[in-house]
Amino acid sequence: MTSIGFEGIAINVWLVWVLPFVGAAIIAAVARAGHRARDYTAVGFALASAISAATLMPLALEGAEVHSQIPWISSLGLEAGVLADPLSIIMTNLVAWISFLIMVYSTGYMHGDKDLTRYWFFMLFFIGSMQLIVLSDNLLMLFFGWEGVGLASYALIGFWYYDRKKDYVGVEGHIAGGIPMWTSPTHAGMKAFLMTRAGDVMMLAGMFLIFVYAGTFGFVELAEDPAWAIAMSQQNLLVPAAVLLFGGAIGKSAQFPLNEWLLEAMTGPTAVSALIHAATMVKAGVFLVARIGPLFFALASAGAFSVEQFFEVIAWVGAITAFLLATQALVNPEIKKVLAYSTGSQIGYMMMGLGIAGLSVNFVEGFTAGFFLLISHAIFKASLFMGAGALLHGVGSRFMNDMGGLRHHMKKTYVFMLLAGLSLAAAPLITLGFWSKDAVFASVLESGYTFSQPLFIIAVVVAVMTAFYTFRMLGMAFFGKKSRHIEEMEHRGHHVHDAGPRMWVPYGILAIASIAIGVIGFVFEADLEHILGEYLAESFGIQGVEEASEEAPLTIAPEGDRTWFGLNPIAAIASIGAFAIGGALGYVFYIGRQANPQIISRSIVTRAIWKFFYNRWYLNSALYWGAVIGPLAIYRFIWRYFESTIIDGINPALQQSMSYMSGIVKAGQSGITQTYLFVFAVGIMIIVMLLFL
Repeated sequence: MTSIGFEGIAINVWLVWVLPFVGAAIIAAVARAGHRARDYTAVGFALASAISAATLMPLALEGAEVHSQIPWISSLGLEAGVLADPLSIIMTNLVAWISFLIMVYSTGYMHGDKDLTRYWFFMLFFIGSMQLIVLSDNLLMLFFGWEGVGLASYALIGFWYYDRKKDYVGVEGHIAGGIPMWTSPTHAGMKAFLMTRAGDVMMLAGMFLIFVYAGTFGFVELAEDPAWAIAMSQQNLLVPAAVLLFGGAIGKSAQFPLNEWLLEAMTGPTAVSALIHAATMVKAGVFLVARIGPLFFALASAGAFSVEQFFEVIAWVGAITAFLLATQALVNPEIKKVLAYSTGSQIGYMMMGLGIAGLSVNFVEGFTAGFFLLISHAIFKASLFMGAGALLHGVGSRFMNDMGGLRHHMKKTYVFMLLAGLSLAAAPLITLGFWSKDAVFASVLESGYTFSQPLFIIAVVVAVMTAFYTFRMLGMAFFGKKSRHIEEMEHRGHHVHDAGPRMWVPYGILAIASIAIGVIGFVFEADLEHILGEYLAESFGIQGVEEASEEAPLTIAPEGDRTWFGLNPIAAIASIGAFAIGGALGYVFYIGRQANPQIISRSIVTRAIWKFFYNRWYLNSALYWGAVIGPLAIYRFIWRYFESTIIDGINPALQQSMSYMSGIVKAGQSGITQTYLFVFAVGIMIIVMLLFL
């Protein structure tokens, strides 16, 4: 249905993103009434937004949509609008409810912080900006939300701007390639802001390049008329424009090569980390690809041209990022950074699924796989981050070496992090992580893409590493003996215990959900594929396997791919095998403690590999040398030898020459007639000489 302005259910769509902004706008005034009123107001607005989002779910289940527009920039013929279709409705509910649980968690985690008014303002602003991204019906309006989440992330990553040593991330004294690898909150916030801006510049270029040809930013309008895409394709500009748009997603979702900011964004409060990694910011890039991917695929099919290179870029960037960050998670000693590496790696999987969709004989399958993993990752990663925050509260250290044996002292946190960790590691058949990751594996195998085998091998290797570093994290935190740090805490009279219910209930709900939905994961996946399949068919004319026919042959898949109750047997065996291998190694080294992980230091080869991973492949060092230190050295050279010598030298020389010329002119102005005649004669002689040249 299409509505004009604020009519009927369209009001609820607008309220989803408007309410958090309203809450942010009034939170400072409410704070005057007291801290409790301020905190409840912040959580209340997040809940109101979530309830508004929930009222839209019947539309998604029915395959309906709401498209509401109001006048905006009349001189350009642009309107502001919201588009609530099945894709955005599912996403907006995911964002809203996880954000609400994180806000509840924040009332316990941030209790007593003196800057809570600022915290609540930016958290609500963050949620509103993300919902604006999800529900916008055009690229320009989406970009306002895009910049909003960038601003909020900058403010919240650097929230503790006092730069106390305890708020740093990284190991103090760790230097790689001449670059310090530990970071203050203010530095991390600025780094995130600048690196994501690099992607935003590319995104702006892609947006306006499309606008020049299409005359609109609207998603619905762009899909209705393929003429602009055909014209751009004839000029070889469509794929570059699409890749430029994807550049924005690379920045926001911390994909290679703009991934380094995410790893140091852990300087912010853990609740902020949970919000960034589960509900906002990094998921924005994945959602953008999910929004524009079907558009380009359908336009290419209608216009009989290819955008295969665009989807190849998405798939391979995702695969490279997944592998790159998983290797670093294997060796990092900080629990939040392990989870951060994991997020970037899992988002790589999502990009792989969405990219392979456009390279596949069955677009719907790959698209569903990528979006399914987004949903499952949001649930279990939010739980893991909030659980990690409880550990930090209890132990007072971000390093897993300072933990150990905590399953006896923090039983609730142990159980919930174990459940969520099993989902991250993709424990077979009972976790959301298994079904969503298996869906990505299957979509790659069944794609028919020329290079599907290398992609599949990378995906399986990353799955092995994921299971390993998950069990490593759980083993170091909850198993083994108490660390010396905990013993010293107990000696001082501080006993480690579980967090209060305001903290453990939110991450407990999400952890249980990751298993409860996982038990019926095959049903959930089938329903999701049905909903998204109908959405793709109605909005873009992209047919699924069941609907494909001679009239719509875009997505016919090979027969007999799935034989095990809807599972691809090769993908299922690979997924189960990856969990078994990675989990077994993690258990042997970090849970059962049957082997000492220090064995890696006995070989010069394994020690070198460990150091290479620990130093983040030296990519962070290369970034600083190439983008900071190198340019600054060039600027200093220019200043020293050009500005100081040449530019600054020109001024005195010009001054002296003018003074000298002034003296000559002054000498001719003596007031003596003979002098004037002499000067006049010399002037005539010079003119005559010039005439004869």
